[in-house]
Amino acid sequence: MQLRETILQQKETIVNQLETIKELTSKLSRCESDSEAFRKINKDTMDDVPKIPNDTIDVLGKTMQRGAGFKSPENFKISLPLRTNYLFGQVKKSLPEMYAFTICMWLKSGLSPGIGTPFSYGVPGQANEIVLIEWGHNPIELLINDKVAQLPLSLSDGRWHHVCITWTTRDGLWEAYQDGQRLGSGENLAPWHPIKPGGVLILGQEQDVVGGRFDATQAFVGELSHFNVWDRVLRSTDITAMSNCSSYIPGNVVAWTDSNIEVFGGASKWPLELCEDRLFDN
Repeated sequence: MQLRETILQQKETIVNQLETIKELTSKLSRCESDSEAFRKINKDTMDDVPKIPNDTIDVLGKTMQRGAGFKSPENFKISLPLRTNYLFGQVKKSLPEMYAFTICMWLKSGLSPGIGTPFSYGVPGQANEIVLIEWGHNPIELLINDKVAQLPLSLSDGRWHHVCITWTTRDGLWEAYQDGQRLGSGENLAPWHPIKPGGVLILGQEQDVVGGRFDATQAFVGELSHFNVWDRVLRSTDITAMSNCSSYIPGNVVAWTDSNIEVFGGASKWPLELCEDRLFDN
């Protein structure tokens, strides 16, 4: 059964890679559409181009996962194409003790109901130290120390969205931003609770024990990029500037770089010029 799941997962990953290659080729075609030589390429010529064998695609994927295709360390995304309990990303560093935070990311998910769990941070004795989850037909929820706030976000339309969550232990004040707009805020979410250090930060899965016991029904399916963590509440103007691609502020606790993120179980890394790709996507 495990071998069968592995084979199916590899097949789905190859299909996903083919779709990405097709998408990149399409964008290249648009860029070269003004070239006289390119306009002369006709359908018959393209039919003569040999198909890329699967082993070549596999090598290409591994090369790109090593970061060889990234123009800069932060210009990549992780792809989680299947709703399973074994595809995930992991941040190599843990979080320090924090009395406030801002967590921002770009994400793209088309599945419904529920996008799953974009990220979860578990510590010894508390697997739900910080979790962002939309499970089934429930609203998107932010969990801190297993206390819950419902967020008025809508992310399952298959488009890239910029999402930021801020929180401070002082009165448990929180804010939720989508695409630069503050859509929700509240208080009394785990007030006076410091975020505990020394845990595990997972992308794409919800932890029932620290670092594991994932549930496929709670998995995130889609793409994630520019996951950053700060130990303070960012100004709304900074969040808006990042969402409209007029600035980029790397997290001072966790910064989105290739060397900081590991992928497991068939999850993969791909180059992503986020603002350019978002313009094409939207």
